[in-house]
Amino acid sequence: MIRYIIRRLLISVPILAVGSLFAFFLVAAAGNPVAELKAKPGVTAQQIRDLESSLGLDQPIIVRYWKWLLDFLQGDWGKSIALGQAKVDVFESVMRALWITARLVVGAELLAIVLGVSVGVLAAVKQYSIFDYLATSSAFLMFSMPIVCVAVILKTYGIKFNNLLESLGMDRWLSTVSPAAGGFQGSFSEVIFKYTGTYLLPTLSLTLISFAAYSRFQRASMLETLNSDYVRTARAKGISQRRVIFRHAFRNALIPVSTLFSINSAALFSGAIITETVFGWKGMGNLLVQSIRTFDPYMLMGWLMVTATLVIVFNLVADIMYGFLDPRIRLA
Repeated sequence: MIRYIIRRLLISVPILAVGSLFAFFLVAAAGNPVAELKAKPGVTAQQIRDLESSLGLDQPIIVRYWKWLLDFLQGDWGKSIALGQAKVDVFESVMRALWITARLVVGAELLAIVLGVSVGVLAAVKQYSIFDYLATSSAFLMFSMPIVCVAVILKTYGIKFNNLLESLGMDRWLSTVSPAAGGFQGSFSEVIFKYTGTYLLPTLSLTLISFAAYSRFQRASMLETLNSDYVRTARAKGISQRRVIFRHAFRNALIPVSTLFSINSAALFSGAIITETVFGWKGMGNLLVQSIRTFDPYMLMGWLMVTATLVIVFNLVADIMYGFLDPRIRLA
């Protein structure tokens, strides 16, 4: 297993290098980061040339990529560019956005996979029961609704709920904006009250969508496993239903869900763009939108490299989970 992990990590290095080369060429071909500055009145041609020289835009693209790569490997991800003015450090901005997104995504994913797997297993075991029909209907409802609709509905009812609390002389609880940068102050109960109110709506919107996928995948996989030959053999031996489900069927049925988990988690960490936009969170999704809007090449490259790394890491996690869930799968 250790040799397999090391081999996969070593293979990931050239993959990231090739990915960064393609990403850099695509970003460079998308436009000139000082184009908007050229249209501003009072900016001379010499100032434009000096800025292009400082950004390396007067050099061949392969030279610019090589310089960026060497700086990137040394921890210098460059500076954010907006209207030709050097701004914040890219590394600090990306890490700050990643931490904000992580706080939102981790709770939503854990809650979604626990509920989704539990409901999926129970729906498969009780196939064609009332519970199965209700679970299936709920999952299809979430599948059919775009996440923007879920987020907007939750935000709307959150505001109405706050108005109701206020009319009863109570403090507003559910927040529809991002948490304060410096955190919350007050007693322990007050801090918990504010944090739960801030995280509840965006976490719930992500959880509902992910829950639908996990429950449907788990139900289908569980049904296929329960109808397999080795499960029928276990039942014929007189093994209890509980042991058949959890010792023989459940682990193998988790394999497709682990694949979905790796893909979904990498996508959410890359930026829950719609949810962050609706609730005003300044995470990876917001960072991507702002970088594209202002055409900030160094910030885009930082976002792309972190995203590519997350995809590779979560795929590695999925492969390792395969080995633990199914002993027939040999990774080393």
